[in-house]
Amino acid sequence: MDLFSRSWTALRTAVAQLPDEDFERPSGCTGWLVRDLVCHLVIDAQDVLITLATPADREPTVDAVTYWTVEDRPPTGEDPLDALTVRLAAAYQEPHLLKFHLDDVGSAAGRAARLADPAARVGTRDEVLTVDDYLSAYVLEWTLHHLDLIAHLPEVPGPPAEGLARTRAMLEEIAGAAFPASFTDTDALLTGTGRRAPTAAEEAELGALAARLPFVLG
Repeated sequence: MDLFSRSWTALRTAVAQLPDEDFERPSGCTGWLVRDLVCHLVIDAQDVLITLATPADREPTVDAVTYWTVEDRPPTGEDPLDALTVRLAAAYQEPHLLKFHLDDVGSAAGRAARLADPAARVGTRDEVLTVDDYLSAYVLEWTLHHLDLIAHLPEVPGPPAEGLARTRAMLEEIAGAAFPASFTDTDALLTGTGRRAPTAAEEAELGALAARLPFVLG
């Protein structure tokens, strides 16, 4: 839960410090500007609040790793929900409105996470998992989207090192294979999830794992 809070705080702080013009820059999510990504983070924060307020009395069906599914193709930005996010982001018009909404809902999600019982069970996406596993799963979400945020903004601070390491570990567990030790956590995550193509040298190091990339998580 502590890593959830650190990852989420770092991401929201990075957004809060962006100048207005950066909201019109591309993000690391195909088809999305930074403003679209920030709007998605608002929706993510709402999902956290909803899930933490949805207790379940069944046994857990997934954990922090099996919560994620692997899609068969990278997103194109044309999915109806993705397109809705773009329209909703445009409706904000002024970046400060998006910043305010993310700070408002995001702060509430952070407080709810700190107050939640880690052993309690919650329901989401027709699955049941403990609060601890749910928040651990979201470390991956925050970390990957933090990388998306800074994809074309190299001067913006990146995600915490411990969040990168934990997300890499989860991705390797999902993949059932380890990325080469020579890969930084960031490079493993970017190439592993299809956010960039591996170089020829990286592909050679990946060996058989290269043919299985990318692991598109949903």
